[in-house]
Amino acid sequence: MSHSQPVTVPCVMKIAGTGSYVPERVLTNADLEKLVETTDEWIMSRTGIKERRIAAEGEATSDLATKAALRAMEAAGVTAEEIDLIIVGTISPDTFFPSTACHVQRNLGAVKAVAFDVSAACAGFLYAMQIARQFINGGTRKTALIIGADKLSGMVNWQDRNTCVLFGDGAGAAILTAKEPNDGDPSGVLSSVMASDGRLTDILSVPGGGSAIPITPENADQRLNTIHMQGREVFKAAVKYTLEACEQVIERAGLKADDIALIIPHQANVRIVDAIRERLGLPPERAFLNLQKYGNTSGAAVAIALDEAVRSGVVKKGDNILLVAFGAGFAWSASVIKW
Repeated sequence: MSHSQPVTVPCVMKIAGTGSYVPERVLTNADLEKLVETTDEWIMSRTGIKERRIAAEGEATSDLATKAALRAMEAAGVTAEEIDLIIVGTISPDTFFPSTACHVQRNLGAVKAVAFDVSAACAGFLYAMQIARQFINGGTRKTALIIGADKLSGMVNWQDRNTCVLFGDGAGAAILTAKEPNDGDPSGVLSSVMASDGRLTDILSVPGGGSAIPITPENADQRLNTIHMQGREVFKAAVKYTLEACEQVIERAGLKADDIALIIPHQANVRIVDAIRERLGLPPERAFLNLQKYGNTSGAAVAIALDEAVRSGVVKKGDNILLVAFGAGFAWSASVIKW
């Protein structure tokens, strides 16, 4: 059963620049061995993660997002005054309200922008991309700043060895701009998929802290405001739905899997990435991985990986790039982009 609808709007938007930021503090697997009963070998063999970055005291999600945004703006040659849309994909906002995007808008001085957040967990950056694409295609916005940013270190139960080894902090950003009609530039988003399955809300969540289960003195010791995950169920859903999305989005772009020069997947688990890549029939060198350095940074993961792939020269002009992410909700999204 397909959970998604075709998105085949014309390619009138391009990625003008990317940026990313990760905190300075490195938390290694060896460091985690001192906190919980685990080993470097256990973590590496099951996830591929070697270390992750942890935000400094007082460093909020909007701080991470702002630094990534500034780098994307510099790469695109765009000023704050030119930005007319800011979307932040995050599940760790500075505050319930106002939005983290409004904090970023203030930090940048982007006075002409409309700013709001989107909550799609690890798929947040790609959800933001598709929302911004609709604004630009509709002609109501010309220059969008999209950001995936999360500070998950404040949401992790550091006594739970099954989840605390997985997550890190960071932010990635991109500037999206409208293309001039008939400019001869083939670059842009070729196709996209967005989907969700609310029947799987329980397999990955932070159950407490919202209106359903407020944190009280009576339940504070249950750590309900930290990440709870059913690992096997998440793995199965991630492989199933991500592979489905990849196949759909490649077909909608009029391509075959072998036409994809590089997959930039959600950086959660190397086993999930390998399963998807192998089922698409692509070799290891066509999948970009940096999870060994940063762990799972949620909505930031694909954005950081895209920026690193672009800046390192792995992504080349004319390449067909496949971006795909999955996260709590269950929510997932994929896009094929001609660079």
